[in-house]
Amino acid sequence: MKKLILFILLLSGLTSQAQFGTRIFGRDPIIHLENFDKQRTHWGYFLGFNSYDFKFDYKNNPGKDIEVKGTTGFNVGLVGNLRIFEYLDLRFEPGLYYTQRDLTFYEDGLVDNKRQVKSTYLHFPLLLKFSSKRTGNVRPYLLGGFSRSWNLSSNADAKDDNMTGGNFRMVKWTTNYELGIGIDLYFEYFKFSPSIRGVFSLDDELIRDNDPNSPYTGNVGSMKTRGVFVNFTFH
Repeated sequence: MKKLILFILLLSGLTSQAQFGTRIFGRDPIIHLENFDKQRTHWGYFLGFNSYDFKFDYKNNPGKDIEVKGTTGFNVGLVGNLRIFEYLDLRFEPGLYYTQRDLTFYEDGLVDNKRQVKSTYLHFPLLLKFSSKRTGNVRPYLLGGFSRSWNLSSNADAKDDNMTGGNFRMVKWTTNYELGIGIDLYFEYFKFSPSIRGVFSLDDELIRDNDPNSPYTGNVGSMKTRGVFVNFTFH
């Protein structure tokens, strides 16, 4: 619910940004970068923020066995854009994403019931961008596609687990699907594109403890990443 509220607030912010841009450029604005989107390919870069979470499904007694508290992380990356036709583009946006999630376990008998999961991801999304008709210097769009993420902080090869070494282990690679919205704002010398995107893992990312009855992982059916990205792209 918290993530949904955050998404709605950010969506409202993007809408306000579009209205703000329209006011700045006026009712009959001077059209900037009129032929920019007619290029076959163009490049850019992005900076932004992320908020990662985990979605846990349990084997028995479904409930809140593990509480997840996310923090605000940082994103940076490149953008490659291939024009397919007027309203459809193919985007490749490789980036580096830093994040942290704090886990609290509610199983009885645990002495150390907290884990700090720090992750550094190399993120490789391949996205389709569906753009509306340009109005003045404003053009909204939708994004959707799939991605692969490489967790550089993964301790998948560690032999010690939660019980023997305090290691909360995760897989190295995961596959995701992504959905988002954004707005292209055209200025005199560059195009600025704020966007918001939801990212949802398709894979179970948890490596179980060696003991199948571990109070940390024994009751977990699956653990999948969810995230919200807010990126500011410059072309």
